[in-house]
This record gives sequence, structure tokens and C-alpha cells, in this order.
Amino acid sequence: MGDEELDAVEASVRSELDAKYSSRELALRNCRQIIRSSANAIRALHRREPAKAADLLGDVKTLVVETETSLRGHPDIQYAGFFYDAVKEYAEAELTRALLADQPLPLPEEIGVDAVPYLKGLGEAVGELRRRLLDQLRAGRLEDAEQTFRQMETIIELLTSLDYPDGMTGGLRRTTDVARSLIERSRADLTLTVVQERVRRRLDEVAGAGDA
Repeated sequence: MGDEELDAVEASVRSELDAKYSSRELALRNCRQIIRSSANAIRALHRREPAKAADLLGDVKTLVVETETSLRGHPDIQYAGFFYDAVKEYAEAELTRALLADQPLPLPEEIGVDAVPYLKGLGEAVGELRRRLLDQLRAGRLEDAEQTFRQMETIIELLTSLDYPDGMTGGLRRTTDVARSLIERSRADLTLTVVQERVRRRLDEVAGAGDA
């Protein structure tokens, strides 16, 4: 084996690895921004700033497409945890936007994500619904809180019905378990508020009868 052969081997492998490294660096940089902007979009939604959230999510979707385009031909990076984690955050933000606006949930293909990060994002959106439910309870909007709770229950019913191996779903079962625990805590909060409201009304009725 001569030097010329080794030079040819080096040139070949360097070309492939340089391209892979470049794609990886772009993906890492974009993923950090995807996660940051998705979180900011969710905050904007809770602050009732839908236009700001829409702008942020538009930028995020552009970054997701750019990253996927760069990673074509590098499936070992495309399906790595850091990329799917970022896409999951984007999915959570898009799904939270629909849920908080009481709009139909977009399908995975409509927001450009695969099924696994979509479902994990949906599971994590339960936490955002719990935040809304608590805000509604504090504001005395009991009927709205009950509607939000029904949304949470519908999501957990879907997630628990998808009985696939964890190796296929990237740990979806753990996300589902966390969502279920949030729902049970929300059930307790909602039940306590309903009971307190009934007691308050009964006391008002007693007081009203006494005044009469």
C-alpha cells in the first residue's frame, strides 16, 4: 500500500466527515434557537400575545426545514436525540397554540414533524393546559377550567391508547406518565374548587334566608 492510496482514502473519508461535521454544527446551532424560540412562543401565548407567538413559530419552522435539509444523507445525526428534542419543543408550541385557542389540533404533517416528537410534544402540552386551568381557577372561571380539564383527559386517552414499544416511541411512556400525574393533580385542584364553591353558595343561601 503506497502513499498515494492512503492519500486517496484520506481525501475520501475527510470529504464525507467534513460534510457530516458541517451539518452537525448547523443542526446544533439551529436546535438551540428552535428550543429557545419555542419556549418564548409558549410564554407569548400565555400572555395573550398571539401575533408574537406566530412570528416566533414561523421562524422556528424555517429553522426546522433548514436543519432537516442539511441533515439529509446523515440519518445518524437526523435521528439523534438533540434534533428530535428540539423538534418536540416546536411541536409542543404549535399544539399549545391550537389548544389555548380551542382550535383543532394540527396533524404532524401539517407542522412538518414526525409522529414521535409530535406525540411527546402533545404530552408536554398537558403542562401548559394545567397552567391555563390554574389561571382559570384563580379567576373564578370554573366552567372554563372544567373544559380545559376535559382537553387534558382527551389527550391522555390518546397517549395511553398508543401501546407501542418504548424503543419505537423514544420514551413516550414516560411523557405519558408525567402527563397523567399532572392531570391527577389538576383533578384534585378542580374538585377542591368545586366543593369550595358549593359551600360558598350554600352559606350565601343560609345568610340570605336569615336576612329574610
